[in-house]
Amino acid sequence: MLKKDIARLALVCCLLSLLDGCKALPENVEKKASFALRDTESTYLGEVFGPQLAARADQSGVLLLSDGLDAFVGRALLAEKAERSIDVQYYMFHQDTVGQLLIHSLIRAADRGVRVRMLIDDMYGAEADGVWTALDSHPHMEVRLFNPFIRGSSKNMQFVTRLSDVNYRMHSKSFTVDNQATIVGGRNIGDEYFDADKNLAFADIDVLAVGPVVPEVSRAFDQYWNSSHAYPASILTAPAAPEVLPALKVQLENFRQQGAAKRYIAALTDSHLARSLRAGTTELSWGQAQVIHDSSEKKERGENWQKELLISQLWPYMKTTTEELLIISPYFVPGEKGAEALCKLSEKGVKVIILTNSLASNDVSAVHAGYSRYRKQLLRAGVILYELDEEIKKEVRKRFTWLLGLSKSSLHAKTMALDRKAMFVGSMNLDLRSLNINNEIGILFFNEDVAGKSARIFMDNIDKVAFRVELDDSGSLRWKTNRAGRQIVLEDEPYAGFWTKISVWLIRQLPVESFL
Repeated sequence: MLKKDIARLALVCCLLSLLDGCKALPENVEKKASFALRDTESTYLGEVFGPQLAARADQSGVLLLSDGLDAFVGRALLAEKAERSIDVQYYMFHQDTVGQLLIHSLIRAADRGVRVRMLIDDMYGAEADGVWTALDSHPHMEVRLFNPFIRGSSKNMQFVTRLSDVNYRMHSKSFTVDNQATIVGGRNIGDEYFDADKNLAFADIDVLAVGPVVPEVSRAFDQYWNSSHAYPASILTAPAAPEVLPALKVQLENFRQQGAAKRYIAALTDSHLARSLRAGTTELSWGQAQVIHDSSEKKERGENWQKELLISQLWPYMKTTTEELLIISPYFVPGEKGAEALCKLSEKGVKVIILTNSLASNDVSAVHAGYSRYRKQLLRAGVILYELDEEIKKEVRKRFTWLLGLSKSSLHAKTMALDRKAMFVGSMNLDLRSLNINNEIGILFFNEDVAGKSARIFMDNIDKVAFRVELDDSGSLRWKTNRAGRQIVLEDEPYAGFWTKISVWLIRQLPVESFL
């Protein structure tokens, strides 16, 4: 390209940026502050779990939700039993089978007079603006979009003109009912997270919790809900016409009768979890627990912003492990400091075990560019690395209770087991974006039965669905696994095509690691 052409291109980009910059988010936004409801012990959920809580002072009860159907049933049943409030916070909320069924449940709760607050990150929010404004028109529902893009302006161009703003995303996920029960974890709302997509499923995990930990989640939600970064949906676009909400209700009611929804409707009646939640017999595991989350103002980088990070609050527990630290993170980019910290733990005698996606199974291959530069350093320090096997997981079709659905999944769960005594389940990946940029949340709970069983099941099954990455005598990487009793050793990125490898190599040459 000639210098004149380059200059013209630069001029065009500048002009487009100026034109795009003329548009802005609404100013002086009027919105009413609201907070989680207190004194909800007399609600259905309060009375169901009250006797168990009374017998266990200061303890929280937890139930791991690994199965996609159970994860849906948990949310839908809590909404069905809601009497006073539902608070919903998600990074993505698709308008597919699971999304529409849950919206139907939320509308039905609002029609009963339940206050419903929905806070959705705006990374993909504009795709459903019509739905959000329709729900926002309900007298008992409010929808706010977090850190929104400017409507009527190119989203891609805003990544140029407003990068310092739109780069920060609310990645937190929680579903809290009557301030008595909450579901926190890695799942967004979409078919691929709830085993409803035949072609893709993310192996994921949530935790359903009751007890003192629930008001902590509510306080975190309130902080985000009342943040200056949360905009009412109807302010970003025109408010919905009066006939839109009734039409949406009819559409959703009709959708419930279609084939795609039948399996989930049936699970709401027939599944063990549904029956136990209705009967108040759900068996929970009990122990001390705490919510750890980023501030809603994380992007402002205040004076103590690094101390307030989720990872800064979690690391003291990680670094005091003495025997084993098991980490599952689909996107794993530890950065120089993180890699060094994990290496020191391993060299101190802690068995550090990490499962992440392989290049072939990763749905964001660019992340692999950031991760791959740390593999040899970690392995030399004795860290044990596993990468999900894209081919073997299809053949084995092994379902185990911590990470179900691995027969056709990309790994999406974000969890840790610490010395088989405590577990962390949340939305945070161990990558630089989650650690330093995105807003995240999770629950750390102390229960040796849950943590120990989960770790044992993981170790008993990991070789069936993942490669163990090792260094050979020459210091080169190799991938080992067993298939039909026969050991397989590969000397190159398993099942990854030439162009995929080239693209990862090219990305490694760019200064983009902090965005991954």
